[in-house]
This record gives sequence, structure tokens and C-alpha cells, in this order.
Amino acid sequence: MKPGIHPPYRPVVFRDRAAGFAFLTRSTATSDKTVEWEDGATYPVIDVEISSASHPFYTGNARVVDTAGRVERFERRYGRQR
Repeated sequence: MKPGIHPPYRPVVFRDRAAGFAFLTRSTATSDKTVEWEDGATYPVIDVEISSASHPFYTGNARVVDTAGRVERFERRYGRQR
């Protein structure tokens, strides 16, 4: 790697506020907010909307979408024209 052209790679906390889940990893992402971690050190924190702790695919809480019901509701509402 060329020196001086890459962003700093440092520890960052990613926090999923919906699930109350946070993890410490290394990243080039930046943030003005900080949080005190379990080890007593302060790290930049990046809030994410969804993570493996709250994503339906990983948690097994996926909802089944009834597409047939949606089509029928659309036809009732707007009428079927042939």
C-alpha cells in the first residue's frame, strides 16, 4: 500500500439501536459520536438501522407476503376490466 493515501483503519463500534446490539470491529468509517466500550476505552460509534440481530432473515422472524390477497384486493378496489 502506498503511504498517506488510505484512510485510517481503526476500531469502531457499530450499534443497532432497534435490537440493542453493538459490536466492536475495525473500519475506515468515521463518526463524531463516541461511546465507552466494555474495556473502558472510548471508540467512535456508528448507528445502523439493521444488523444481524434485527434482520428478519437472520432472526427467523420473516413475514410471508400474501401476493394473491394483494391482487384480489386490487381487483376489488379498482375492478377488473377485460
